[in-house]
Amino acid sequence: MPAQNHAPRERRATFRFYEELNDFLPSERRKRDFAHRFIGTPSVKDTIEALGVPHTEIDLILVDGQSVGFDRKLVGGERVAVYPVFEVFDVASLTRLRATPLREPRFILDVHLGKLARYLRMLGFDALYQNDYDDQTIVAVAGAERRIILTRDKGILKHNAVTHGYWLRATAPHDQLREVVAAFDLARRIRPFTRCMACNGVLHPVEKSAARHRAPPGVVEDFDDFAECETCGKIYWPGSHFDRMRGMILDFGF
Repeated sequence: MPAQNHAPRERRATFRFYEELNDFLPSERRKRDFAHRFIGTPSVKDTIEALGVPHTEIDLILVDGQSVGFDRKLVGGERVAVYPVFEVFDVASLTRLRATPLREPRFILDVHLGKLARYLRMLGFDALYQNDYDDQTIVAVAGAERRIILTRDKGILKHNAVTHGYWLRATAPHDQLREVVAAFDLARRIRPFTRCMACNGVLHPVEKSAARHRAPPGVVEDFDDFAECETCGKIYWPGSHFDRMRGMILDFGF
C-alpha cells in the first residue's frame, strides 16, 4: 500500500500594500500585487505582520473588496488590500470645525529617541521618555495612559497589546520632529515652552521672588519672567537658551 502524504496543503493569497506601508516591504514587493504562500488558516493580522508591517500602521483592510477586522482568517485565493492610517480619505480640502483637534496627543518614546523627546517637549507636547525603558514597560505605559508609541524599532509595534504606535522613517532628530508633526497633524497644537524639557512636567508662571534663591546668581536681577516645572521644580527664564530654541522653532517652519 503506497504511503499517504499528510503534508499540510500550501495556500496562497494576493497582497497589495498602499502608500507609506511600502516602507516596511522589500523593494520587489512595493506598490504592486504579490503572492504570499502560507499554511493553515492564519489571521490577516498575523499574516500582515509576518510580512513585516506592524498592525499599528494600518487603518483599513479589504479582503476581496470587503472591509474586515484583524481576526479575519485567510483560506487561500483572497486578494488583500492594506491601507495606512489616514490614507484612505484625502482630508486636506475638508472644512475643519475647530481651531484645534478635540483629542490631546500623548506620546511615549523608545530609548533611541531621547533628543526627539526633548524637541517634542520644547513644542509643548506630552512626551514620556527614559533611557532605561524596556519594551514591556513602554507597551504597558502606553496602554495604561493611552499614549502613542514612537519608535525606530518595528518589533515593538507588533505586540498584541499595542493599539497606537508609529514607526519613524527619519533617523536625524530634526527630521523626526518634522515627521511626527506632519504625521499627527500637530502644527495647530504647538505651544512652545509650556513643558519641562528635562522631565516632561507642565510649566507654570512663578513670581520673581520665588525664583530668587533657585536661579543662578545674577539671573533674577536680569530677568522678570520665570516658570517652574510642577514635577521636578526646575526654574526656567527667557535667557540665551530661550532665544536659541525660539530660533530653532522658526527654522523648523512651525
